[in-house]
Amino acid sequence: MANSPDSSKSTPSADAPKRGLFQRKPKEAKAKKPSQLKQIAEVFKMTRRNDPQVVWIMVLAFLAVVAVAFLVGYLLENWVTGLIIGIPLGLLAAVFILSRRAEKAAFAQIENQPGASGAALGTLRRGWVTQDQPVAVNPRTQDAVFMAIGRPGVVLVTEGPSHRVKTLVDGERKRLARILPNVTIHVLESGRGEGQVPLNQLAKTMGKMKNELTKVEVNAVSKRINSLGNRLPIPKGIDPYKARPDRKAARGR
Repeated sequence: MANSPDSSKSTPSADAPKRGLFQRKPKEAKAKKPSQLKQIAEVFKMTRRNDPQVVWIMVLAFLAVVAVAFLVGYLLENWVTGLIIGIPLGLLAAVFILSRRAEKAAFAQIENQPGASGAALGTLRRGWVTQDQPVAVNPRTQDAVFMAIGRPGVVLVTEGPSHRVKTLVDGERKRLARILPNVTIHVLESGRGEGQVPLNQLAKTMGKMKNELTKVEVNAVSKRINSLGNRLPIPKGIDPYKARPDRKAARGR
């Protein structure tokens, strides 16, 4: 008598879904991204924790826009249309206020933390070349110097008290001057002291600098600096903690 085949090996599992000969293989389920409304809600909660007045400012902005739209519609003897137009515009104004206050709240959360200046540089617009790690650091005090390369030239952003970080920034400026003698080197001190730039104003301040290089020259300068490598061992505490302010989340995307 012939041996019967092992049914456990030859027959498909009863639980496995059947698929036709020409049917495509089902795609694996992808992790769903949070909806736009959920993102806005999370940003709102984070902002309200750091800025309780944001609720009233948003309400006032909404009511002001709706009131103006209603008044214009009333004068044109069509106040219904004024409200139809004013309500969406009021919501847009409230979301705009939320995005601006959310950005300030995000910076407030990372302020005074090691690597905060590097995180602030990450919010720069296109055209800038930045690095997550500092180019100079004092392991004992965790004072650091971060660098950004753009059309205005090379910008060194310090993190730490002025009198203490001066040695670091002077050494880095001399090093860059030797390899980039014709490129302007700017120095900005981050902080809230006299002569310093707050974190939430760094990107704006750098955006107002006068352009001196072309896009091609910016790439050439970046490659020239990268070819020399980073000569510093970076301690663990200097990593920006990946606490980069999320501009996309702040805009509610």
